[in-house]
Amino acid sequence: MEDARLTHSELLKLKRWNTPTIYNGWEVITKHDITQGFNQEETRDFMPQMGPMVGYAVTAQIEPSNPDHPKADPAAWSKYREYVAGVPGPKIVVVQDLDKPRVIGAFWGEVNGNIHRGLGCVGTITDGAIRDIDEMANAGFKAIARRTCVGHAYSTPVRWGVDVEIFGCTIRPGQLIHADKYGFLAIPPEDEARLLEAARYMDDNECNTVIAAATESPASLSSIS
Repeated sequence: MEDARLTHSELLKLKRWNTPTIYNGWEVITKHDITQGFNQEETRDFMPQMGPMVGYAVTAQIEPSNPDHPKADPAAWSKYREYVAGVPGPKIVVVQDLDKPRVIGAFWGEVNGNIHRGLGCVGTITDGAIRDIDEMANAGFKAIARRTCVGHAYSTPVRWGVDVEIFGCTIRPGQLIHADKYGFLAIPPEDEARLLEAARYMDDNECNTVIAAATESPASLSSIS
């Protein structure tokens, strides 16, 4: 997937639109099912003031309720961080909490957010919990999650670099993700190259024709259909 990666400039331009606008562009170019590829369940953006985030997925699974994981592989954290560091940025860390629907502990907080920001990650999407919201925001690390939690329990990486399922959507390592307060969209690799052009086209089409016609007084049915 690395060969198909968009340039830094292209990623910055994608950040100028919200995720629904990116979806509008994606649906006109993709051959995939347009009812899939985005969250099917409600997400919560804990840093909406930071706007959209765009990056390539690095993935992990956790099970904070299980005290055996830290004992099973004491080097798990080091191996996981080596994996994250080895992927070019910008990156979004996608974390599947195997405890769901229960929430036992938070993988994300001030320390982990700062560490991942230093590894080139711009934020996270997790169907588990987070804490230290203000501190992560100050570090420039955006978090979209299910809820907050006081403790971290046994939050150790169990598996990483694998397909994960969060909020009813499967995300593969290396997928381009666009996410904001409305949810997230995971782009199939073959659709990346045309995504920016498609988003720009759909945004221009709405501004120059549909919305403009709808705000005319009076608007005609033929002009907005």
